[in-house]
Amino acid sequence: MTGRHEIRTSGWRARVAGILGICAAGLLASAPAAAAVGEPEKWELKFGFIKLTDMVPLAVAYERGYFEDEGLYVTLEAQANWKVLFDRVVSGELDGAHMLAPMPLGAATGVITKSEIVTPFTLSYNGAAITVSNAVWAEMKKTVPVEDGKPKHPISAAALKPVLESYKAQGKTFNLAMTFPVGTHNYLERYWLAAGGINPGVYAPQKGDSSGSLGAEAVLSVVPPPQMVPTMEAGTTVGYCVGEPWNQQAVTKGLGVPVITSENIWTDGADKVFGLTGEFVQKNPNTTVRVVKALIRASYWLDENSNANRPEAVKIIARPAYVGADETVIANSMTGTFEFEKGDKRPIPDFNKFFRGQYGIPYYSDAIWWLTQMRRWGHITGYKPDSWYLGTAQKAFRPDIYVAAAKELIADGVLKASDFPDLDNATFIKAPQAGPLDGIVFDGTQPNVYVDSFAIGLKGSAQP
Repeated sequence: MTGRHEIRTSGWRARVAGILGICAAGLLASAPAAAAVGEPEKWELKFGFIKLTDMVPLAVAYERGYFEDEGLYVTLEAQANWKVLFDRVVSGELDGAHMLAPMPLGAATGVITKSEIVTPFTLSYNGAAITVSNAVWAEMKKTVPVEDGKPKHPISAAALKPVLESYKAQGKTFNLAMTFPVGTHNYLERYWLAAGGINPGVYAPQKGDSSGSLGAEAVLSVVPPPQMVPTMEAGTTVGYCVGEPWNQQAVTKGLGVPVITSENIWTDGADKVFGLTGEFVQKNPNTTVRVVKALIRASYWLDENSNANRPEAVKIIARPAYVGADETVIANSMTGTFEFEKGDKRPIPDFNKFFRGQYGIPYYSDAIWWLTQMRRWGHITGYKPDSWYLGTAQKAFRPDIYVAAAKELIADGVLKASDFPDLDNATFIKAPQAGPLDGIVFDGTQPNVYVDSFAIGLKGSAQP
């Protein structure tokens, strides 16, 4: 595989070793030994998902028999929305589920629930976009730079400012949609707006305000992914942030135009994860490792040979039982291209990434990035030291389980050690990275420096 992140401790990573200390060493030491996993404690399992293309590792693991290879008999069940899905995992009605990456962190911080939710596997990286209605795009386009006769991407939210002024002058609310408050699409949409100089507002739970609209110039409301296009068509919203195929469906139906894809907001960030309760993992450690083994194989298959298997994956998830959208709509993004305005199709090979360069590892630094956004927008209500960010990440993101599963696959001869990074010397903190929109550098070892770098949003000890 190519394009891998180096995750050894070297150079700037000397800081990482000090911060991780005994806690990380203990986590890795507690991982089961390779090739030593026992029989599954529970073999009949029900997993939930939302109808988005990034649920595909679950479908592939099921359809290609990877779950069965591990002695697991899995049922996959579509859920109505993220809240229903999350609540059913917490209650035990589902054994695990496709989740928004910040959800386990929402549990670890008590923002969503006091129940423990953990993730031993990242299902997808990148994979979301922001779409606006045709009417909004027509106004935005007047100020968007042109390159080779086409709008220059990525498009800044600064182009929205004249539209917002027009709505304000008419006494109208500028309403955008996202999928869940403690979720990827909410935080990505807020990041995009703020990078363009537009305040999306903050949450003030300590004041009993859970709207997220305190000081907002644009309102963000919750809409389930499959309802994004119908809601915009009805005029209830003027745009949204969501995963696929619901951005491409707006283009196909002639209702809207995607203006930015998520790798241009935060490159290669964890978008969806596989979540289970801490209780399930504790009671069923062998089952958990076996589930992760199956998911690693599915992700590897999705990205191997330069995405050669993606057309087959598209056919699988186009079925009504999974995503239930037209194959051509799903293929638009899953096979490495993306259509913006009708006819403006561009190559975006990294729009959907599953294994390549990221491996499905639940990186602590990905968790920390989401925690910084939770702090920035008020879900985390006060200052927290850098050590708190790492400690919270370690509660929810469990690379130790991933390592055990990966080593099992190597010992089984299913995958090679060279298919993975050096797992024995991993810190699970990615190298510092500059934001594509604003150039602000995210270093997972210095979350407070990052939070304090933004012009819009909470920082330091500030309260809403």
